[in-house]
Amino acid sequence: MSSNLPLKENRVTHAGTSATLAAFVANPPSIPTSALEDARRSVLDGLGSLLAGSVEPPARIVQDLVRDLGRADDASVFSAGRASAAGAALANGVATHILELDDIHKGSTVHAAAPIIPAALAVAEREHLGGAAFLRAVVLGYDAALRIGEAVNPSHYRHWHPTGTVATFGAAVAAGALMGLDERQMLDALGTAGTQAAGLWEFNASGAMSKTLHPGKAAMNGVMAADLARRGFTGAPTILEGPRGFFVATSAVHDARRVTTGLGEVWKVSENGYKLYSCCGHTHTAIDAALSLRQEHGWNADQVLEQVREVRVATYGPGWDIVSELNPRTPYQAKFSLAYVVSAALLEGAVGLTQFSEDRFGPSGVIQGTLARLLPRVRPAVSEELTAMYPAAWPARVEVELTNGQVLRAGGDFPRGNQENPVSTAELEAKFRALVEPRLGAVAAEHALTLVRTLEDIPDLAVASANLNALCQGVRHE
Repeated sequence: MSSNLPLKENRVTHAGTSATLAAFVANPPSIPTSALEDARRSVLDGLGSLLAGSVEPPARIVQDLVRDLGRADDASVFSAGRASAAGAALANGVATHILELDDIHKGSTVHAAAPIIPAALAVAEREHLGGAAFLRAVVLGYDAALRIGEAVNPSHYRHWHPTGTVATFGAAVAAGALMGLDERQMLDALGTAGTQAAGLWEFNASGAMSKTLHPGKAAMNGVMAADLARRGFTGAPTILEGPRGFFVATSAVHDARRVTTGLGEVWKVSENGYKLYSCCGHTHTAIDAALSLRQEHGWNADQVLEQVREVRVATYGPGWDIVSELNPRTPYQAKFSLAYVVSAALLEGAVGLTQFSEDRFGPSGVIQGTLARLLPRVRPAVSEELTAMYPAAWPARVEVELTNGQVLRAGGDFPRGNQENPVSTAELEAKFRALVEPRLGAVAAEHALTLVRTLEDIPDLAVASANLNALCQGVRHE
């Protein structure tokens, strides 16, 4: 008799990883205040990257595309009007990832803000929901994405960009939570999200814009997955653990227990990390070490060039695969060059947006004078010892050999901004202002900060987002 039952009837009793996760996010326990506060920090940090990135060329291209996709008025496309919820999620997701300053979770290697926050915000606007529901959805979306990321990391990372793949599940969960999907609908949403999950690392060879597209599509696909599920569109009920599912298809080794262990007890948003440098997160521990050496010895650029014979940087294998460019020809390649960012840290004491200006690079590589002189002396290499520590740690060791033969050493296992090496909310707000004010003005920056601080008091995010977007566009709306 069971063979004649509809597929949906059979799936309800399935007890696999996908169904367990769907049941949890559709019927979560009370979320602790600490997790909600950590979600607020993630929103603060992600919104800063979104607003600042919204005026960059890749964002403008996608905003133009979204306008051509239709004339819906569901949600804000920051700095560029309004669009459908899916379209706004796409455009805002791309914008959030452009400056390489959005958050990073160590265990999963996922930038969760760029896909999840735009998806949640777009749906919250369309559904006229308040800030409290939005924050709750962000917590659930992070939990799903980061747990799935941990289950497939690190082998998944060899070919796949997790921010485009596993975060599609997180965006679907956040959107589905705001739509009030029940357990069965949420399982459908996960199934549809998983079959859309994509994002290949091949773009890194040329510095193509694909990396920013990945979180945008994850956000868009997550919204679509939840919308389809609400309409009765079915998805694979074993999308994660099935014999042709996500785990098997995208990783050489996986641990499904990472998805379900501690559900409702450990909230992954509270493990989130924040980036202080405008480049790939795999370089940040080495940057910290280089900056500490520069500060400790009081060097300026001339002294570094006079005194430093060689700089040896040890890192871990999966990170090195992404940051191995030795003489970048473009700002984008420089963001993925361990040698370049360590050189910048030693010479200039900063690795911010200024260090990636166009005038520093040419067809043959770095052309900025001091950097071009130091760069050949920087010798990065993979350490098997450090590789064994990843992804639980993101370690680096820096040795600076001076012309007098002295060797100076610094290093760490966790970059600043990680849970183990945290930054304060005040530091994140300072980062927010530094990103947003030069691009959109002090009024828009302070308005956005107030919005984040008072999220739970906002009854309708559609109104709040529209008012912020008006300031971002230089237009005053009543």
